[in-house]
Amino acid sequence: MNLLKRFSKKAGLSPGSVVYLGKERLDKARITLIDYDEKSIEEKEIQQIEESFPLKDTPTVTWINIDGLHNTKLIEKIGEHFNIHPLILEDIVHPDQRPKMEELESSLYIVCRMFYMKEADIVEEQLSLIIGANYLITFQEMDGDIFNPIRERIRNEKFKVRKSGPDYLAYSILDAIIDNYFVLLEQIEGRIEALEDELLDNPTHETLHNLHKLKGRMSSLRRSVWPFRETIVNIGRLESPFIKESTAPYLRDLYDHIIQVIDSIESLRETISGLLDAYLSVISNRMNEVMKVLTLIATIFIPLTFLVGVYGMNFRHMPELEWSWGYPVLWGIMVFIALSMIAFFKRKRWL
Repeated sequence: MNLLKRFSKKAGLSPGSVVYLGKERLDKARITLIDYDEKSIEEKEIQQIEESFPLKDTPTVTWINIDGLHNTKLIEKIGEHFNIHPLILEDIVHPDQRPKMEELESSLYIVCRMFYMKEADIVEEQLSLIIGANYLITFQEMDGDIFNPIRERIRNEKFKVRKSGPDYLAYSILDAIIDNYFVLLEQIEGRIEALEDELLDNPTHETLHNLHKLKGRMSSLRRSVWPFRETIVNIGRLESPFIKESTAPYLRDLYDHIIQVIDSIESLRETISGLLDAYLSVISNRMNEVMKVLTLIATIFIPLTFLVGVYGMNFRHMPELEWSWGYPVLWGIMVFIALSMIAFFKRKRWL
């Protein structure tokens, strides 16, 4: 329903209209820039995107990262200077895109979804990459990501990324995203194990809530990873001037990793489904035990209720009513019946 409300904002607009359809997660867009080659590096945060424009035609590799997609004027300026098609700009500011890849005349566009843990919660956001001849532009929804190890490698001239082009940098980013899937899945597996122990000891409504929450997260992760697999395949087979032949094997290697991620996701989804079934079984067994106890108590009281009902009738001529031992004898009979039934239930192992 929220997705339909977002799309309703575009009703009546022409194709290629840059309208942000997500939630505004930052007060102000943040622009960071890393310009490097094998021998030098310049890293800084810039206030105006125009400061990066002269670097477009330099021989160095330029990585421009945009945090915050709500500033559509900024996105339009980037699109105009770097010759990005308006439909691609429209996809960039639409944060519910399906992972895909599109080859353009002046660049290569890749969109995928990034998952990571932040303050004990799973964060999901869209990441868009524009790969040019000597630049890479990344667009993120919010501040904070999983690319600090890549930045550290760029700062160290010993690593391959300093000697390679923007295509290898894009590969490093995609590889970091996929590797972080494994980290996330490991953390989810730990949560599942904790819920499994809780399920066996003392399941509560909170247990069910957490299971459903994890199931939803796994479904979202699965919806993002499956089309990402197709994107990785297309990139690996792509013959593009923006992907060097030396980088192609690294991109194709991502396919094996994404397949392992998919297998792990399917396994964990099956485990969660099994835990949901186990929860229902535990609750059902607990209810059966309660009903069993209540049924046994009711069964014991049926003959006692019959006797009390008989001697509760207001007939005038009832010999036992005039008998001095009638009351204790009746109590004795009722206690004997109750104890006999309890003994019978224990013998049958019903109690």
